[in-house]
Amino acid sequence: MKPIWIVDDDQSIRFVLEKALLREGLSTRSFTNPREVLAALATVEGSEGPQVLVSDIRMPGGSGLDLLTQVKLQLPALPVIIMTAFSDLDSAVSAFQNGAFEYLPKPFDLPKAIELIRRALEESQREEVAEELMADTPEMLGQAPAMQDVFRAIGRLSQSNVTVMITGESGSGKELVARALHKHSPRSSGPFVAINTAAIPKDLLESELFGHERGAFTGAQTSRRGRFEQAEGGTLFLDEIGDMPFDLQTRLLRVLSDGHFYRVGGHSAVKANVRVIAATHQDLEQRVKEGVFREDLFHRLNVIRLRLPALRERREDVQVLTRHFLLQSAQQLGVEAKRISETALEILGQFNFPGNVRQLENICHWLTVMAPAQMIEAKDLPPEVLLPLSPNLPLAAASIEASDTAPQQGAVIVNPSSSSGTLVNLGAHAGWESALEVEALQLLGTDRQDVWDVLTRRFESLLIQAALATTRGRRIEAAVKLGIGRNTITRKIQELHIEG
Repeated sequence: MKPIWIVDDDQSIRFVLEKALLREGLSTRSFTNPREVLAALATVEGSEGPQVLVSDIRMPGGSGLDLLTQVKLQLPALPVIIMTAFSDLDSAVSAFQNGAFEYLPKPFDLPKAIELIRRALEESQREEVAEELMADTPEMLGQAPAMQDVFRAIGRLSQSNVTVMITGESGSGKELVARALHKHSPRSSGPFVAINTAAIPKDLLESELFGHERGAFTGAQTSRRGRFEQAEGGTLFLDEIGDMPFDLQTRLLRVLSDGHFYRVGGHSAVKANVRVIAATHQDLEQRVKEGVFREDLFHRLNVIRLRLPALRERREDVQVLTRHFLLQSAQQLGVEAKRISETALEILGQFNFPGNVRQLENICHWLTVMAPAQMIEAKDLPPEVLLPLSPNLPLAAASIEASDTAPQQGAVIVNPSSSSGTLVNLGAHAGWESALEVEALQLLGTDRQDVWDVLTRRFESLLIQAALATTRGRRIEAAVKLGIGRNTITRKIQELHIEG
């Protein structure tokens, strides 16, 4: 493990941290000002740099905030902890927004400081592992057994030109598999051409696939090559083949059978030297039974079938995929990659992802833009992830019994009306307002038109019951504490059917 670098002009601070970290078995290197740090960074190799940087804000010879900015340019994934006196807290918060891992107010409690440095170390090591994984698997990511089966199948098919059918839900990565099959095939030097047959109007699809001759139809000013010709010597990927119009299925079958086709309006056969890979999210056997998909075409395409698992079937891959997409989004947007907490990862790992990998990629892009800090917490996740949480999903926190366990500060109980709820920690400052927001969004996402009344009644009921519990059932005293009249509390107790 690389050393922890400590930057502070106060010798006593350096000494205390050095000794405490040494007792933890952690090596350190100390500096008195930012200039020394930058000079050291210019001379060390990447493997000899810091694992974590702990820096004061105010020092002779430079500012810790300026050091943070310059270090992040060179080592964007390095966790930086800013030490600051209470009078500098505004600056520390600003540093936190600009990429600091955390800030440590002075005077600090030494065990808490060491615990914070430990967390930064763990985060740094996780990021290094994630980067290694992404470097080793640049095409497709997946450690789950179901994905390993897919990878093995790609390997077995690497030297084959056989037609492949890829099945799987929308967004599960069928085109990525098709591209991998092409890349590792004898046709890898040829073009890879993809077309979504469901996204092109029926009147245009025939021309898109097979091309057309000049004057074949109104607007055909010149001849045009279709996707089959564009993919000559390579691979043609036909996505959502289950939606192909029935009459075009006949033409496709003819191409697969004899390797020739005709352009729209053409009279000369064109030879197709193309490997076809098809994909669908639909049940083609059922489509055949319904008479909307040709059985002979189905058997022609279904030579080798690869089933791509849904993301909910490979939850162990969510973590590495999330880190990959966060890094990818940051590179696309030209910003620093954000980190994500373990709690947030656990919540993502329990989400069912109806949109599969594509949905996770979109969520990571959204988080890169919308999450307020460099560390993504559970409360930063989009509503679509938080709302489906229910008592039967024991994630990130615990399923609690409302009768004998009080929620911790900053926790949100989703569906608090039930006898037990799923506890999701949204941070120390989230509070009941976030719980109310989550519940409101959940109700507003339904067809209900009485959300105001439902939440108002629930709020009033809980408030009155809490007041009565405090006063041991004495209504007049409870009314005084709530600031309402005796008649009002009596009427509300009757309306809300409150016992006691």
